[in-house]
Amino acid sequence: MNLLLLALLIFVATGFLALCGSRWPRLAAVLGAAGMVAGALAGLLVALSGLRANEPQSWTLAWGVPGGHLSLYLDPLAAFFLLPMCLLALLCALYAPGYLQGHAHPAALGPHWFFLNMMVAAMILVVVAANAVLFLMAWEVMTLTSFFLVAFEHRQAEVREAAWLYLVVAHLGLVLLLAFFVGAGTLCGSFDFAAFGCLSQLSSLTTGLLFVAALAGFGVKAGLFPLHVWLPDAHPAAPSHVSALMSGVLVKIGIYGILRVGSFLPAALPLAGVLLMALGGAGALYGIVMANFQRDIKRCLAYSTIENVGIIFLGLGLGFFAQANGHPTLALFGFAGGLLHIWNHALFKGLLFLGAGSVLHATGTRDMDQLGGLLKRMPWTGGLLLGGCLAIAALPPFNGLVSEWLIYLGLLQEGVLDAGFSGLLSLLLVGLLGLVGALAVLAFTRLAGIVLLGSPRSLPAEQARESSLSLLGPMGALLAGCLFVGVFPQGALSLLALPLEQLVPGGQAALAPVLLRVGKLGQFHGLIGLSLLVIAALLLWLRHHRPVARRGTWSCGFAFSSSRGEYTGEGYAELTQSHLVPHLLAPQVNRPLLRGVFPGRIGLSQQSLDPVLTRLFLPGIARVTHWCVRLRWLQQGRLHVYLLYIFMACTLLLAWGVWAGRGVP
Repeated sequence: MNLLLLALLIFVATGFLALCGSRWPRLAAVLGAAGMVAGALAGLLVALSGLRANEPQSWTLAWGVPGGHLSLYLDPLAAFFLLPMCLLALLCALYAPGYLQGHAHPAALGPHWFFLNMMVAAMILVVVAANAVLFLMAWEVMTLTSFFLVAFEHRQAEVREAAWLYLVVAHLGLVLLLAFFVGAGTLCGSFDFAAFGCLSQLSSLTTGLLFVAALAGFGVKAGLFPLHVWLPDAHPAAPSHVSALMSGVLVKIGIYGILRVGSFLPAALPLAGVLLMALGGAGALYGIVMANFQRDIKRCLAYSTIENVGIIFLGLGLGFFAQANGHPTLALFGFAGGLLHIWNHALFKGLLFLGAGSVLHATGTRDMDQLGGLLKRMPWTGGLLLGGCLAIAALPPFNGLVSEWLIYLGLLQEGVLDAGFSGLLSLLLVGLLGLVGALAVLAFTRLAGIVLLGSPRSLPAEQARESSLSLLGPMGALLAGCLFVGVFPQGALSLLALPLEQLVPGGQAALAPVLLRVGKLGQFHGLIGLSLLVIAALLLWLRHHRPVARRGTWSCGFAFSSSRGEYTGEGYAELTQSHLVPHLLAPQVNRPLLRGVFPGRIGLSQQSLDPVLTRLFLPGIARVTHWCVRLRWLQQGRLHVYLLYIFMACTLLLAWGVWAGRGVP
């Protein structure tokens, strides 16, 4: 616990030092990056020890805030989330200086490193907080610091809009979290998490209402469908290393909150299971469909985050549901798949966002239709991106398949064991998960093919040069992690023994069949990986030892080939857009009318907007804004009127206090 406190102190202290050194951008970058590296290394040691410790550790300090205690608690569940958080923070700290080098406004680097360090410290504090007041304070610091990081390029109008949308939606979620914690603290007589055990004695109606409030509040941060509306705009707007941290780690804090609340409300497990499976399945399908229609690389990755969050909730929902029905082995399959996918997603999504940042740094654009041919010009970046695409598409020998395969097994066995509606639902979700996997392959072959292959479609793509080692190194480490978990999944799963025991008490004996299954899958992955290495070595040998006659490619009668004849991202996904998805989700296509015998130059374009945001949230926000404008008459701009408001508020509070304490002797 002392090492954890030291890590928090390092993050905060070096963040303030970087802010004070804003006049010297290089010094600010060195201080901020060094502090993040040191703090993340200390946090990694804490997380690894917490995953192996038999007893949780706690630390409490007297605090004058009403209802609050400076109380920290490190158990296996907190350590589980701490590990990817510190690992990704470490790699992003190594990546960020090279990515930010040559920024047009160097004076902004000091505040950037301050907010980056503070965000990581706040995320750590959220997962180890043992008191609701401290939890909410750390949660708010996490939200505000990430808001300023998203708004780093605030001179661009779309960045400002994305940042404000994130802030507004995040605080709507905070209102629901306040409702949950105030209700739980009032019912239990304390805001300490240790006292929340009394929530297990509540009626099913009260338990259900509390869980729904917590699910909505935490689901906003997690990007759970349909509360995901901030995520597709915020990730593209933020710098790429911030996008990697937010997608790989920050959204998982919402998942942590739901798991922690699930331990307080065991009576809500059947409701939690059904809700999480339904919302997770819908979110996975929605996210990957929308990812197929995006031109912006980072926006495509952002929608893929919604898909993967849905897969995680699908696994966790299966775990809650099977546990409520008395099937500990199936619960372990669901929880193990969901938890392992949290780690897997942090690895391959961090890799892909850093890879997108490398492409953006080299070309100045995120528009995949303006790219192409980068595998030849940026072979290391292109190869690492290809590895990340294979991992996220759940293709062997990488890690994405392992966690999804565990969820498949759990759903199939649940469908076989239960003959009622729950069994039918599980089997339907198997089919839905298969459809999501097929669409994921389509989305990431589209991204890799359009961005990396073919000919350059713009001058910046043609002039692109390979990124520096400071950008490639963290990407290589993440790809190595993806490969390690894919080939040796039982090693990663063995670290989950204590968190799984915490989620499924007494289920330790049922972990053996799960380890056996993933061990066999790891052997299969290892064999595939070895075969691929042999084939690659053979192809390289043939390329260098056998002369190849080069001839021109037949170009369908054209005198010369042109990038205008290549597939675009829209063309690649046209079949899906026209024949697979409903019209509500399809992009808006602008088709100008042809006029005259010899029409002039025309353009065909399409735009993919989020229908949940444009059809549900924005009209609701506009209506609330209209009513708020009508209340502006309260802002009189006169001091005596404001004093009257204060007097009235104090009178009402005094009356409420007298009424509430009338029965107290």
